[in-house]
Amino acid sequence: MTLSPVVWETPRFTEILKPMNDTPKKEPAPPRPAATVLLLRPSQRGNTDSPLEVFMVVRHHQIDSFSGALVFPGGKLEEADGNAKLRARSGGPATLSDSELAFRIAGVREAFEECGVLLARKRGHKALIGAADLKPIEDRWRAKLTKDEASILDLVEAEDLELATELMTPYAHWITPTFVPKRFDTWFFLANAPEDQVALHDGSESTDSVWIGAQEAIDEAEAGKRTLVHATQKNLELLAEGGTVAGALAQAAQRKVVTVQPWVESKDGKRYLHIPPDAGYRNLVREMPAQPAAVPQTGR
Repeated sequence: MTLSPVVWETPRFTEILKPMNDTPKKEPAPPRPAATVLLLRPSQRGNTDSPLEVFMVVRHHQIDSFSGALVFPGGKLEEADGNAKLRARSGGPATLSDSELAFRIAGVREAFEECGVLLARKRGHKALIGAADLKPIEDRWRAKLTKDEASILDLVEAEDLELATELMTPYAHWITPTFVPKRFDTWFFLANAPEDQVALHDGSESTDSVWIGAQEAIDEAEAGKRTLVHATQKNLELLAEGGTVAGALAQAAQRKVVTVQPWVESKDGKRYLHIPPDAGYRNLVREMPAQPAAVPQTGR
């Protein structure tokens, strides 16, 4: 879906976005606004002190963005994510800007589309929807949303729901480097996965899924068993420092989110990808492979 020009109003979400066809061919492609969700749970059911696991999906090999990579659920913002009617059906402080709320709503929608987890409650209720109530909602709406045959507004109005956007904790903000043809302006959010809902990949954009420890995913990628894009690996490294679900959420609440737009510097005939030192990550420099096709990308 093509986005109309949007101005993200607050300092943390400040970006003027233009349609793709308004950009001169010689200029870098404008980044598309996107949202990504790191759904977390304890590795031992019912034991909140056990190490965390994060839900990840394997991108379909026929998709041009991050084909075959292990990523967090997410995708582009849709116009309906910013519909003003959704504010009355979204949890959280009224001080959230329209732009931040739209990113959070997009994250809720993408989690539902990609893995069937719906961070929502019946309006007037405190508890999130349980598995029994979710199943008929999923049957009626998940495929329609995935195929753009319905919007998140259609779903919440028809089912009389409130989106639990207050559970979406801002975690990171990455913008794809200017030298990459397909670029994204992505906000990452943490969310505690509802215990009574089952996450499962959609079978179209993603072909497999796994609950996995953050360090385990990194180790498997280093062993050649997984493929991780740059932003995914850096956020897994950060997530591993949190230890438990509560630890990761507390760490995210206290940490200032600094925008990361990697850049390249050359030295001694080699090229290195850099990220800013104040964003909270370790290992700020990564040597880039010699093959242009293997340039690290950022997104999920």
